[in-house]
Formats: sequence, C-alpha cells, structure tokens
Amino acid sequence: MIDLYTFTTPNGYKVSIMLEELGLRYQAHVVDITKNDQFAPDFLKISPNNKIPAIVDPDGPGGKPISVFESAAILIYLAKKMENPLLPTEPRAFTAVMEWLFFQMASAGPMFGQMNHFVKFAPQKIQYGIDRYTNESKRILGVMEKQIGVHGYLAGPDYTIADIATYPWVVTASRIIDLAAYPAVSAWVKKIGDRPAVQRGMKVPVLS
Repeated sequence: MIDLYTFTTPNGYKVSIMLEELGLRYQAHVVDITKNDQFAPDFLKISPNNKIPAIVDPDGPGGKPISVFESAAILIYLAKKMENPLLPTEPRAFTAVMEWLFFQMASAGPMFGQMNHFVKFAPQKIQYGIDRYTNESKRILGVMEKQIGVHGYLAGPDYTIADIATYPWVVTASRIIDLAAYPAVSAWVKKIGDRPAVQRGMKVPVLS
C-alpha cells in the first residue's frame, strides 16, 4: 500500500486523482500546511522541500521502498510503475504530454496560485498583484482554450497526466475567473469532473 502525504490543495489533488485512476491501494496522511505540519522533521525526510504532496511506495524499483516528492514527478513515477496509457510511450505522444505537464508546473499552477493569493489571502489589497496575476491567468486559459478546442484534451485526443495535473488548478481559478469566456476549457472541466476517479480523488484527504 502506498502512503500519500497530502492536503486539500490543487497539487495534493493531482496525486489522489492519479492513484484513484490507477486503482492503486493507498493510505492518505494529512499534512496540515495551515499548522506547519510540512516542517516536521519526519516529513522533511520524505519531502526535502517541505511541500506536499509526497508518497512512499514500499514496492519501489527493485522491490525496495522509495519516496517521491514533487507532484509531477509522482505522476510520472506512478504512470511508469503501472505502464499506464495516462503517460503514453510513443515518442511524439510522450513529448506532448511532457510539454503540457510542464506548462502546468511552470505557468498554470504558479500564476493561478499567485492570483488566488492576491485576491483571497494577501493581508493587504495590492491591486498591481491582483491585476498582474489575473491577467496572466486569463492569458493562460486562452492558451488552453485554443489547445483543448482543437484536440479535446491538453496533450491531444486522449486524457493523460497533463490533464490530471492541470484540472485541480483550473477548478481553483474558476472561483475567480468566469470560465464562460472559455467554452472549450469549461467543457473540459465538466468532462474530467464527471470521471468517478476524479470525483473520489478530489475528496482526499478527509479532514477531521
């Protein structure tokens, strides 16, 4: 059984969705980042950057335990472990998935996250920050709109880890930006959100 260390954030949801999609047995452990649990010494041994999510797989390569941190690395690890089509092996398809996975990691996640911070959590209202990150988030959604409008999913016609990585972040962004202006993205959100594994993954972890 895989141990998942996570919290109720977009990055955390990526991995619980992936585990549900793969049908892997796992146990979720709450790392409450609102209480600085991520700085506990035992968690630091698993995640050197003190960030969730992280996993420990007792049946890692060579049958030995392995810990993995960074959400994208975890998605790739799990897909390769299960030889799952969520990460295709054909070189062109694999490259497309990597492009859009890193698009999420480098652009969508950071910009949506900063927008969310400045709009909802910054102790002072800083209009420059709000405008900068909201406008950049809208630009990113526009990039997604064109890609999904043509292909159906981010990396092509099939659902992949690129979609799993990006979906929770778009759900978060949709609480600030109306997705009605992005019909292809809106349809993509609904299509992914209707998947039973996604619905289960978005409920992990359960907070007491």
